[in-house]
Formats: sequence, C-alpha cells, structure tokens
Amino acid sequence: MALKRHCIAEVDGVDFHFSTRSVFLGLDLRIAPGLTWLRGRNGRGKTTLLKLLGGALAPGKGDIRVAGVDSRRDALAYRRLCFYCGGEAPALDWLAAHEWLDLHLSLYPDADRAALHAHLDAFGIGAIGGQPVTGLSLGQYKKLQLALALALPVRLLLVDEPFNGLDAQAVAVLEDLLARRAARHVQEEDGAIVLTSHLAPRIAPTATLDLDGYPGAL
Repeated sequence: MALKRHCIAEVDGVDFHFSTRSVFLGLDLRIAPGLTWLRGRNGRGKTTLLKLLGGALAPGKGDIRVAGVDSRRDALAYRRLCFYCGGEAPALDWLAAHEWLDLHLSLYPDADRAALHAHLDAFGIGAIGGQPVTGLSLGQYKKLQLALALALPVRLLLVDEPFNGLDAQAVAVLEDLLARRAARHVQEEDGAIVLTSHLAPRIAPTATLDLDGYPGAL
C-alpha cells in the first residue's frame, strides 16, 4: 500500500480577482514534495497562482500555507519559505549583478553560496557579477535568477516558464539541477518545486496540476 505523503503547500478556499476579471473562486489544492508541473491554457491563472503561492499577491479570501506557515498571519516567515522565479523585466535595475545577488542572499541567511557560484559557472555567467542588471540579456538575467533560486533553502520553489529564452546548454543544466532537487525533495519530503511550461518537461514530474477545468479556476 502506498504511503500518503504530507503536503508542502496548502490552498484552501482562495478567491482572487483582478479589477477586470476573476481568476479563482474557492480554489483548493495541495502541493506534495517533488516536482509539480502546472499547466493550462493562456490566461488560465498559472502565473497568478505562482505569485499567490510565493506571497507576491494576496488572496481576496481564503488561506495559503507552506510548511504550516500562513501567508497572512506570518507574512515575513512565509516569504522566506518561498521563492518565485519569473520572466519579468529586471527589478532593482540600478544594481550590478553581484549586488542584486547579495541583496537577495541577505534575505536567506542559509543560502548555499558555493552552490550559487557553481550554478553561475554551469550556466556560463560566472563572470558577469560586475555588469549592471540592465545590461544583461534576457537569457543572462533568467540564468541569474535561476542560479539564485536553486541555491536558496526554500521549501517551495516556483519557476514560471524557466526554459523560455535559454540556450540548449543552459536547458540541459537546468533540467539536471531541477531533477536532482526534486529527487531530494521526494526522498526527504522537505520541499517542492512548481514549474509552469507550455511543453511537457523532459523531467518526469511527481505530479501534474491542470488548471483547465480545475474546480475553482475560472
């Protein structure tokens, strides 16, 4: 008989509305250890859900918890358990790349700096620390985000279309790093990755969550 695994993230009765439309109404879901592939048509709410899970957006109603920490009642502790890695234009664009990294690392005291530098080298951007963030290409900025994200000791890692804009070598590096992390999370039940991708990832997901027709996804 298969053992029932505990959940890393829990979403209960969540409503979320933009000024122009509603996205979720009474959404309930559970994220188990490992890698969850989040899929659905454009406009279905994939990025919105990742930002809700990451604490960048707040639900109008309902509760979101990661490792038992509630996103409303203990917002700072919650944010330290999560990291959202998206495809937006560079934030804090007046900083050099190494300053951008140091600022984020200061929020996560247990980050693995050796792993970060190894990831930067594996992505081929180990020498860009002195460059301004605004001077990076889209691919370089995405690699910078991913290298940081994969070095953080978060319980919930949220990656939005991570393969877009990456060269073939970087895709191979990312797949290997994600697969290793997901396998560890499954074995130790200590974390989860939620990944959006329009194409089926070549990494076998632990679970698939399809928002098309999912109860509570409008």
